[in-house]
Amino acid sequence: MRTSRKGLVFVLAFTLLSVGIFQITLADHGKDEHRYRNRYREKNRNDGRSTSYFKAINHPVYKDHCGACHFAYSPELLPSASWKKILDQLDDHFGESIELDQQTKKVILGCLETNAAEHSLNKRTAKIVRSLRGQVPKRITEIPYIREKHHEISAATIKRQSIGSLSNCVVCHNTAAEGIFDDHLVVIPE
Repeated sequence: MRTSRKGLVFVLAFTLLSVGIFQITLADHGKDEHRYRNRYREKNRNDGRSTSYFKAINHPVYKDHCGACHFAYSPELLPSASWKKILDQLDDHFGESIELDQQTKKVILGCLETNAAEHSLNKRTAKIVRSLRGQVPKRITEIPYIREKHHEISAATIKRQSIGSLSNCVVCHNTAAEGIFDDHLVVIPE
């Protein structure tokens, strides 16, 4: 009788210990995965050759002139032919007439063309270029890949006063200025 009681106590203790270790392992795994993901993000964001994120916008002339009126979109979001098309039509820049001297226009175009989609190592940029199939869109919202990434968002949501349009990236993508358009970081405002 004593042997069976000792055996039962041993089995019960072993089971409880095993469950406890299993729970700790699961909890720790989640932390490790989170730490790994953050370490990976930091490494890729800072190495200059990121394959996950767009380059942060740091060109002062582009930021000052284009970013003064709207979000300074990452040059990697469009091919160079699209950027050229946009800068060639500044007399009707999405309903506005923009005046830039030739030198400033040349500097901005140089920045945009050098960093355009077809010159990027970014995985998302490759998907953008493939989805275009030779098209030269004037709007980022005309890119099939971008439209597909946002297909679950209703027109009513996009038309909310807090959002306005699909071109207002920074409203939902709070890290867009850093070149990060991670789905897990999206916050859609009311």
